[in-house]
Formats: sequence, structure tokens, C-alpha cells
Amino acid sequence: MNSHSATDDLHLLTRLLPSHIKAALARQEPAELLEIILDLGRPPQARYLHAAIDLSEHPVNREDLGAVVRAVGEFGADNRAGIESTLHRVSAIRNRRGDVIGLTLRVGRAVSGTIDLIRDLIESGKSTLLLGRPGVGKTTKLREVARVLADDFGKRVVIVDTSNEIAGDGDIPHPAVGGARRMMVASPDRQHAVMIEAVENHMPEVIVVDEIGTLDEAMAARTIAERGVQLIGTAHGNTLDNLVGNPTLSDLVGGVQTVILGDDEARLRGTQKTISERKAAPTFDAVVEIVSRREVIAHPDAARAVDNLLRGHPARGVRRGLSEPDEADGDSAADPSPADTGPEPRVFPAQGDRPVRVYAYALSRDLVDRAIRDLRIQARTVKFPDQADLVLTLRAREDDPKLSRLVDRSQVGVHGVKKNTTAQLRSLLASLFNIVHGQDQAEVDDMVRETEQAVREVKAGGVKAELDPRPSTLRRLQHRIVTRHGLVAESVGVEPERRLVIYPV
Repeated sequence: MNSHSATDDLHLLTRLLPSHIKAALARQEPAELLEIILDLGRPPQARYLHAAIDLSEHPVNREDLGAVVRAVGEFGADNRAGIESTLHRVSAIRNRRGDVIGLTLRVGRAVSGTIDLIRDLIESGKSTLLLGRPGVGKTTKLREVARVLADDFGKRVVIVDTSNEIAGDGDIPHPAVGGARRMMVASPDRQHAVMIEAVENHMPEVIVVDEIGTLDEAMAARTIAERGVQLIGTAHGNTLDNLVGNPTLSDLVGGVQTVILGDDEARLRGTQKTISERKAAPTFDAVVEIVSRREVIAHPDAARAVDNLLRGHPARGVRRGLSEPDEADGDSAADPSPADTGPEPRVFPAQGDRPVRVYAYALSRDLVDRAIRDLRIQARTVKFPDQADLVLTLRAREDDPKLSRLVDRSQVGVHGVKKNTTAQLRSLLASLFNIVHGQDQAEVDDMVRETEQAVREVKAGGVKAELDPRPSTLRRLQHRIVTRHGLVAESVGVEPERRLVIYPV
């Protein structure tokens, strides 16, 4: 199934806000809201996928913060609070005196259809570890995993729920987790103890746990796996490479030890005498890197993937993706991925410093303007297609005879979105302008030029090309550029020298 559905009870979160902030928020698009930021002395913000919109010109004051704090009630030891019967979370920032000077109101959504890409791993009984940057949707997937295993397969599932992140606030778990049982954790430093308690006291077949981040928690996870209990968890780290290099958490995938080889053995292997090897069997049988809501890299055999990395080879994970983009599907954020929207990446603007001119056909020009403002790109909308550098339209209208005549005259590219929403327009424009969240745009543009030049050389000469080392976020964009040109590529080497090699077909 490729369709997602989400429920969020957003009104229960926004009712905590002072009336003037709530009124400003009501003028924005609620379906794509990720969180609301209230920082003392700064304008209140609504944060979406890759944009932050100021809700007011007036800065947040202590009265605004106090009103929200009183409405929320008591915060836990981790400065988090929940809202009864919802998945929303309110987190506080305090000064040295303990006064609240900032609040993050995070939208939690119950989403179905988020584990289609990894369902085979979950159903196989393998212990599976989910990785990904903060906000990419790991916790959202844990909720559905718990529900599917408890309701569809009738397994005894126990959720170890630190800060009530997975099953919501209140004594009764949120319906999103189905028949899974939930054990609360009084404070984050008790998570490892509750994990062991769950196994010893409640005979689970599956344990679900979020944010394994300490050595004690990693050891507890190994204890659970060794008792034959399926473990589904998340950990700090974006990729398997990150995890292998993390001395605290590498035990989750078998750990790393240094081995000194004899001269003959080193010559036989073709390596140096001092090498790194996996120390033990992985706690988790499979590892999944969550790239975005619609794309993951699966490592069904974690042991083999780690061994490959330690030998300097690619982990050889399997990239899995959904074919059609949907609306925002949970309490997660994702990079606006070129793979999600279809058009081949281009570097804009093409005419010096002149803004790129965009014509909206069968789309709301106001929404296009908003997406341009949100992304802060050098572009503007125009009234007529003969003034445009590119045309945006709905996919269903790409073959309109009228549009075809307009494009034939102006000779500009047409790029489509599935639905007329700001989120999809932002994603499309981010793809066209090669915007990668968290990266310097100059570096992104340099990377795109390098990749496209290498593609041309590979096509012309029929020989492979090796690119400069890049961060994983940029390598993913390089992979997409190469794929759209009909070539293949793989990442080789170890961070920070990991790089892409493009091969002719």
C-alpha cells in the first residue's frame, strides 16, 4: 500500500497558545506543520518541512510563555510534557535559574502506511534498527510497527516509552499503537533498566524502544536480543557508517576491534598489518537508514554490511523508494528530494544574478510565491508564459493542448507537481534549485557542476569517473543526478573520504 493517512488532533495543541499567536497560526497551512517555536524576545515561528515562518512581528514575552506553561502543567525531568490522549510534545528551554525562556510545541501525528518499505524485515522477526537524522520520522514508524505486530500478527508487544514519545501522554496508550502494551520511563537515565524489566516481568515477543543513545542502553539491547526477543529500535546516527564509527553505540551492530595481523596474513589479505574487524554478532539483524519519508536504504544483513564497511567497501545497502509522493505524513521532516518530484536537477539562476522567472499554469500563483519566499531563492512569478524561464503545473495538466502551445512558443521546461500545495511546490523548487537542507548552497552548486561534468565525461569516453569526497546528504543528490542520466554509481571509501564513483553502462 502506498497511501498514507494521518490524524493529529492539532486543535488540542494549538489551544495552548495565546490567542494572538493562535490566530496568526490559523492563517497558515496546518496539515504540514511540524512545530511551533516560542523563544523569549523573538517572533513566534511555525516550522514546516524546510521553512520557518514568523507568525508575528511582535516578540514572545514572558506572559506568552507563562500562559503556555500553565496550560501544559508539569514538565518531566527531561523538560518535556505531553498532552493527554495525543502524541504532541511540549519541550522547555530554561535559564540558569530554571525559568522557562523557550518552548517547542512539536506536532505528533498518528500515521498509517509508513512502514511499507520495511514491512518484510519487520514481519520476518528480525531485530531491526532504524537510523536517520532528527525529524525524519523514526518515531512515527515505531508506532506503526508496534500496531502492526500487535494487531495484525497477534504478538505480545511492549513499548518502552521514554517521555511518552511513542504512545502519547496519559495512562492509556494512544490508539495509534494498537494493542501494544506500554511501559513508561520516569526519567531518561532509567530507560535501560525499564528495557530489562520489560523482558523479565512481562514475557514480550517484541520490544519497541526509541532513541538508544547510551552504553547502558546498548548493553540492555544486547541482553534483550540474546533472550530471543525481537527488538525494534532507533538510535542516534544518520547512517550505518556513523554508527560503526560511534564507540558508544557500535556494539548495536557488532562493535569494532583492532586486530594486528602477521606479515604473511597481511600480504594474503592485501591490507595493512593493523586492521579493524567486527567484534561480535550484531545486536540488530537488520539496519534501515531512513533517507526521507519515501526512501530508505535497507541493510537486511547487518553483519555483512558492517564487514564491508570495515574492509573499505560500500555497505551495499538496498535503496527502496515509493513511486508517488504523498502529502506530509507524520511528525517527521524530510529533505525536499529531487527523486520525489521527477525533474532532472538544474542549477538556477542561469542568467547571472537575475531572478528566475516562474509561470504557474493551473496552480495558485500565491502558493508559488509563498514557496519561493519560504526557500529564499532568487525567483519570482510572472503573469505570462513568454516571460518565464520555467513553467510549473499540475501533473494532470502537463498534456493540456493550451499549455503545449504556450511551451512550444516559449521553449521553456515544464515541471509538474501532484497536488497544488505549498509543501509540494517547495519540494519541487528545492529540487530545481538544488537546495539541500543543512548544506551551504555554494557547495551544493559546486557539487552539481562537478557531477554533471563527470557524467558527460563518462558518457563520452566510456570510462569510470571518481568524484571528490562529499557528505552523505550531497552523495545522495549525486546518486540521483547520475541515475537520471542513465548511469550507475556507488559510494566507496570511509568517511570523511567517502566519495562517488560513476560507471558507464
